[in-house]
Amino acid sequence: MKKVVTIFTVLAMIINITACGPKTEQRFESSFLELFDTVTTIVGYAPDEKTFTDYSQLIYNRLEEYHQLYDIYNDYDGVNNIKTINDNAGIKPVKVNQKIIDLLEFSIQMDQMTNDNVNVAFGAVLSIWHDYRTKGIDDPISAKLPSMNELQGMVKHTDISKVKIDKEASTVYLEDPLMRLDVGAIAKGYATEMTAKYIEEQGFTNGMISVGGNVRTIGTKFDEAGTKPWSVGIQNPDQESAQTTVHILQLEDMSLVTSGVYERYYTVDGKRYHHIIDPETLMPSELFQSVSIVCKDSGMADALSTSIFNMTLEEGKNLIESLEDTEAFWILNDGTYEYSSGFEAYIRK
Repeated sequence: MKKVVTIFTVLAMIINITACGPKTEQRFESSFLELFDTVTTIVGYAPDEKTFTDYSQLIYNRLEEYHQLYDIYNDYDGVNNIKTINDNAGIKPVKVNQKIIDLLEFSIQMDQMTNDNVNVAFGAVLSIWHDYRTKGIDDPISAKLPSMNELQGMVKHTDISKVKIDKEASTVYLEDPLMRLDVGAIAKGYATEMTAKYIEEQGFTNGMISVGGNVRTIGTKFDEAGTKPWSVGIQNPDQESAQTTVHILQLEDMSLVTSGVYERYYTVDGKRYHHIIDPETLMPSELFQSVSIVCKDSGMADALSTSIFNMTLEEGKNLIESLEDTEAFWILNDGTYEYSSGFEAYIRK
């Protein structure tokens, strides 16, 4: 198979990482651009460049599979994906890969947990915003907002109970012809988590995978002093600030996902409109600049970062405090910070 990843040796050093004997480990980094419309970076340790390249190739291959399966915009030869399901809404069930069924079942659980704040059946509304945002970016002078009539007309077609999953037949059917799935709030984190678990099974025990900022750490990093947690930064939503990160976290076998107003947006009449749409108002949420989630599961972190972005601070804190090994960090519109009870323990001192 042709190699599709580029490997950069960013640090090489001899480290004793086992109690029973020495083992030579070097630190490597790879990156690629093709998947999930973002940059994927892999950092980790291996005895040599070939071993790390092989791990990176396995990660790429697995993420590529998820990318194609969860795509809502493009077709792929021989692949029934989310777009295929959408194209057959109200027409017929679509036989799909088990990885799609697993994602949808996980998404339904997350939607129930968050009181319908991360509904993957919300695509009919999100597609309107996507079209207006794309046109506004391509032609800023003519940029405009969708009408409330348009949005309210399509929100009628977002009932997640009409997503019918037949596990025995491995099919998914959208009963409503105008319903559309959009898994953008969950798919990237879920794919990152599943890929991390897979590569651990292949023997990659110390590394970090970042898919467009959805970060999943595996084990620890090493230096002359021994093992340490991975250092992961939270981006400053103020892009004009010289301070690019607001906190550096120390994470081991944990995930960090941040949702913010700076990610995808367009401007209408001098005001920015980002891509995180409040299911109640049908407009971009204006409660926070960003929300960051730390927990073990990257898919859960992805879902929570979006759903809590659409909740009040009180609602979000109540949810986070009810979840085990899960913490959150909010940057409010005035630039002040709020933390869940255990978040600050992760901040590098």
